[in-house]
Amino acid sequence: MARQDYLFTSESVSEGHPDKVCDRISDTVVDAFLSRLPEARVACETLATTNRVVIAGETRGPAEISHDLLAHKARMAIKDIGYEQDGFHWETAKIDVYLHAQSADIAQGVDAANNKDEGAGDQGIMFGYACRETPELMPAPILFSHKILRVLAEARKSGKEPALGPDAKSQVTVRYADGKPMGITSIVLSTQHLDETLTSDDIKAMVTPYITDCLPDGWISSETAWHVNPTGKFVIGGPDGDCGLTGRKIIVDTYGGAAPHGGGAFSGKDPTKVDRSAAYASRYLAKNVVAADLADRCTIQLSYAIGVAEPLSVYVDLHGTGRVDEAKLESGLREVMNLTPRGIREHLQLNKPIYARTAAYGHFGREPEADGGFSWEKTDLVDALRGIIS
Repeated sequence: MARQDYLFTSESVSEGHPDKVCDRISDTVVDAFLSRLPEARVACETLATTNRVVIAGETRGPAEISHDLLAHKARMAIKDIGYEQDGFHWETAKIDVYLHAQSADIAQGVDAANNKDEGAGDQGIMFGYACRETPELMPAPILFSHKILRVLAEARKSGKEPALGPDAKSQVTVRYADGKPMGITSIVLSTQHLDETLTSDDIKAMVTPYITDCLPDGWISSETAWHVNPTGKFVIGGPDGDCGLTGRKIIVDTYGGAAPHGGGAFSGKDPTKVDRSAAYASRYLAKNVVAADLADRCTIQLSYAIGVAEPLSVYVDLHGTGRVDEAKLESGLREVMNLTPRGIREHLQLNKPIYARTAAYGHFGREPEADGGFSWEKTDLVDALRGIIS
């Protein structure tokens, strides 16, 4: 039997964290191609260090998307994040673009031809998860770790807290009783600050009201431990303080360690790559299972082979909370959604420039947007799922 009383911790990082700067730039490249050609192919990686950005990878798309244009878009992404410091400045950073044509060997496996449907862009396993811990059907520790950083970023960008810098990390430890989140035992925040005279106590006094306001009433108590800028001064931040790379924060991107993660990262990949699209589909299905009241917790795994359209397996684990047979549900999921790469993209309308916004504060637990952003967070399969298992 699973433990019912325990502590669980998740972390998040801000949009100005070096790795997230790289995720943002890589997804900006994806959006640039999809905005001109919805069927474009992109596999893009970014490295960022002191006043230097390197973008590399493979693409297939319109020739008018030049390296100069992509360098400009990367510069504008850095500006939007807020970097204007000596060691990393949107205006002066050197940006090199080394993108080349997609491999013909990969393309022939993915492209549809004759009677062959479009195949997966690579082999791999992808997981989706949902639970009743929060209204967003997400685990509480990762949801609130994200929320703390989003609230502080809004305060920084609005001018309310100009002393805050773009680079930050949060960590929240939640106390569970009888399997339900009941309170927070510790909060960790390390945030860059632009005023060198500020102490850890000064930063704590600044951020505490924002953190308190974004957490549930009663979750912070006199016993909650606070660790704000525990190492002291944090002035040198972002890629100037630590080299960044695309795809190094995959647990931050998903469920904070409360559920499995598949083999691949998301950012920098167009939606033919099942690392991204099938992970979105898995979350979409798991969320709809829980929203349909078929279970209180749901994990779904999908697996694929490169060049093969249909998933090799569909696995459902309801963690002992289900009100439906798991094997029956596995069959039912294939009925309510076409789980080929093409089927996923068409169902969730993923061939749109909607990815730069996913690069920070998690790909899941967000609100679906009018232009198709975060479409995988919809719960529009509830009736179909109930009909399948009735």
